[in-house]
Amino acid sequence: MATITAADINKLRQQTGAGMMDCRKALVENDGDFEKAIDFLRKKGQKVAALRSDRETKEGVVIAKTADDHTAGVIICLSCETDFVAKNQDFIAFGQSVADLALSVKADSLEALSAASLDGATVADKLNDQVARIGEKITLSRFERVEAGYVTAYIHGNYRIGVLAGFTKAVDAEAAKDITMQIAAMNPVATHADAVAPEVVEREKAIVLEQIKNDPKMAGKPDAMLDKIAEGKLNAFFKENTLLAQAFVKDSSKSVADYLKSVDAEASITEFRRVAIG
Repeated sequence: MATITAADINKLRQQTGAGMMDCRKALVENDGDFEKAIDFLRKKGQKVAALRSDRETKEGVVIAKTADDHTAGVIICLSCETDFVAKNQDFIAFGQSVADLALSVKADSLEALSAASLDGATVADKLNDQVARIGEKITLSRFERVEAGYVTAYIHGNYRIGVLAGFTKAVDAEAAKDITMQIAAMNPVATHADAVAPEVVEREKAIVLEQIKNDPKMAGKPDAMLDKIAEGKLNAFFKENTLLAQAFVKDSSKSVADYLKSVDAEASITEFRRVAIG
């Protein structure tokens, strides 16, 4: 049995918005596993504020950039321990140089980028130099790359969130920015329902079925009706959490798909990436 500390309870409370006693029970019931505790709270009908809280809690910067021809883009996350370092202009400039390198050498993985040469040394060695100079742990913690007919990049909140969106063709720059801002703000899990990872779908199905099971108003209802209710709840999840089905933040009467169609009926979104600090 895991030891549940007050710090653990407070962390879960901050992540979910649930009550302190409910958080304690969720952690005890799930042997201290935070992901399972969040699911436990949702299954019990608790209001959970952060359904997909990031595990990364370090400070740092996220840099998103595209190639000059917009056919490729990269995101790098350079992590550090304190916001004092994260706000340092030399630290930000180092992150920019790593992102530029990723584009120029066409790095396709974090490992390849770490081994690439930057000013006569590998990126990994340059990171060690930064650690020695600053006196704080610094890591290249995330790397993402998108290639498409047209790629656009967006950085939000003083390098806190970076987004890449790939389109089948060049689209209006303002529309592309609107969509990347949507991704930054609404954090969709996939472009559309069929692209949602199977494990995410199974997790949501389990939560929906448990919610129905624990709802006294559902007692005695025929299985066919319960199946229909479960399907409706799952469809609501897809609508809220997949990019093209989400309500467009600048005009909630339209979905993102409707908005893109109104701008360019021939364009479609191939993929996106979102990386956040905290």
